[in-house]
Amino acid sequence: QVHVMESGGGSVQAGGSLTLSCEASGSIFNIVAMAWHRQAPGKERELVASTNRGGGTNYADSVKGRFTISRVNAMNTVYLQMNSLKPEDTGVYYCLTTGYTRTDAGAFERFDHWGQGSQVTVSS
Repeated sequence: QVHVMESGGGSVQAGGSLTLSCEASGSIFNIVAMAWHRQAPGKERELVASTNRGGGTNYADSVKGRFTISRVNAMNTVYLQMNSLKPEDTGVYYCLTTGYTRTDAGAFERFDHWGQGSQVTVSS
């Protein structure tokens, strides 16, 4: 089984900063990508930032220059540093981990596992 645990989040005034962290654990052979998504009230879940095992990153236009995603491969951990927060950044942030487990028979199985979600609230 794979477990994805998030921490961080909270409430902050506009212009402030927060850091989210996400750690994947369990029967993991390797992780190919980790990403942060968010869902604002009444809106669909959207990609915020992602990173792959090679270190490549991708950001939503709305957070470029303000958010930074970083990953520690050896620890299966990803961070999201959020600076210059705006009220429109408010929402529940979810960590998505994509990787492979290896069965007893030696086969590789892909997984896409979501964290439990972390509330981020930015007040004006």
